[in-house]
Amino acid sequence: MDRLYIFDTTLRDGEQVPGCQLNTVEKIQVAKALETLGVDVIEAGFPISSPGDFNSVVEISKAVTWPVICALTRGVQKDIDIAAEALQYAKRKRIHTGIGTSDYHIRYKFNSNQDDILERAIACVKYAKKYVEDVEFYAEDAGRTDNVYLAKVVEAVIKAGATVVNIPDTTGYCLPNEYGEKIKFLMENVKGVHNAILATHCHNDLGMATANTISGVMNGARQVEVTINGIGERAGNTSLEEIAMILKCHKGLNVETQINTQKIYSTSRLVSSLMNMPVQPNKAIVGRNAFAHSSGIHQDGVLKNRESYEIMDPKDVGIDENAILLTARSGRAALRHRLSVLGIEVDNGKLDKIYENFLKLADKKKDINDDDVRILAGAERSEQSRIKLDYLQVTSGIGVKSVASICLNIAGEKFEAAASGNGPVDAAIKALKQIIRRTMTLHEFTIQAISRGSDDVGKVHMQVEYDDKLYYGFGANTDIVAASVEAYIDAINKFVK
Repeated sequence: MDRLYIFDTTLRDGEQVPGCQLNTVEKIQVAKALETLGVDVIEAGFPISSPGDFNSVVEISKAVTWPVICALTRGVQKDIDIAAEALQYAKRKRIHTGIGTSDYHIRYKFNSNQDDILERAIACVKYAKKYVEDVEFYAEDAGRTDNVYLAKVVEAVIKAGATVVNIPDTTGYCLPNEYGEKIKFLMENVKGVHNAILATHCHNDLGMATANTISGVMNGARQVEVTINGIGERAGNTSLEEIAMILKCHKGLNVETQINTQKIYSTSRLVSSLMNMPVQPNKAIVGRNAFAHSSGIHQDGVLKNRESYEIMDPKDVGIDENAILLTARSGRAALRHRLSVLGIEVDNGKLDKIYENFLKLADKKKDINDDDVRILAGAERSEQSRIKLDYLQVTSGIGVKSVASICLNIAGEKFEAAASGNGPVDAAIKALKQIIRRTMTLHEFTIQAISRGSDDVGKVHMQVEYDDKLYYGFGANTDIVAASVEAYIDAINKFVK
């Protein structure tokens, strides 16, 4: 299979999103995650743009070992000088330089002509070549550049020493067939094209970034420029996770990457968290609904055989399992599955009765939670739990350390403990763990408000790992700390007999 190189520009193009700027420490954290993910090239920044960007390229160069570290420049000597200085510590370094080649850029941005732009393109590549062997040239707005002139520029910069030539659809204008034909035209008409790698860099203004990128790959491009979660200017860039999984699913394309796909989800969440940019729920691959099923027909099919409605295994992208969501459209199979997860086994006769009541409740509520299911099944926690919360007292505030005292009723016998922690919930859970001496790991902790009032009930969902198995817990209380402890106890009750 042909090797496709993954060029990640999350830290350069992705970071240009308003409000998503990272400091140097955060950029290093992302860069290390990208290295673990298996990207080939990290575009670490635009060094001349600011002292902060310059310093980030320097520090990322020191922190990362295997990927090529790339610095962006304009086709200007001073830019290239500064980029070379920023890359001095990189084990493998690349300068990414270039100029606009479309009539829009030549006439209105540069007030120039095609011959002058061609000379400047050659000059910037030759100048960068004095500093590094690996020089990438970008023909900005190549998507709207005449193919014959573009081929002339590409041929000239390869002859000047460019090792990679980037063909950006800067405005996201191209249709997939147009972009693919552009790459094909270059592959067939540029003398010496095989002495360099053609790269795609597609934007998503019309929602076609991924389609254009794949079309480019199918026609000979062997580097793709992408970002985590598809972040980037305006409507964003091509998503790394989408390209990686398309190629994993479509083996017939005979193209492979070195991406460790099981690291995709964790890297997506890291970038989302650090940049304060939530991932849309229906985002392909990494959205929270990407592996969620609410239709009864789909749920039944997935429970019988995952491949009925899933072309990817959630575990392949680092997600533990698909989600069977209970709504008014869910069927008996989904309800039985959820009851089983909660440890409640019912015969068909009882299931029919529970399902009848479930549909009535589902018409009133948007989503049915685990507590609703327990009540429908007549298996409320207070009746069947071995461990119950007797009392909880918490002291917390600004300038004081949070302390919690707790009493648990375990099979009729009471146990007390106290602990301090980083906040009231942490203190309460640490106190609880002093009584329940088992090795448990909290994987997920979600707080949800029920409605609008400040005195309203809050719900807490937890996912706790014990003995290599995951257990779900739920708590509801007007006191969110108490709800958190109840959720933890609820999860414990599922494995403590």
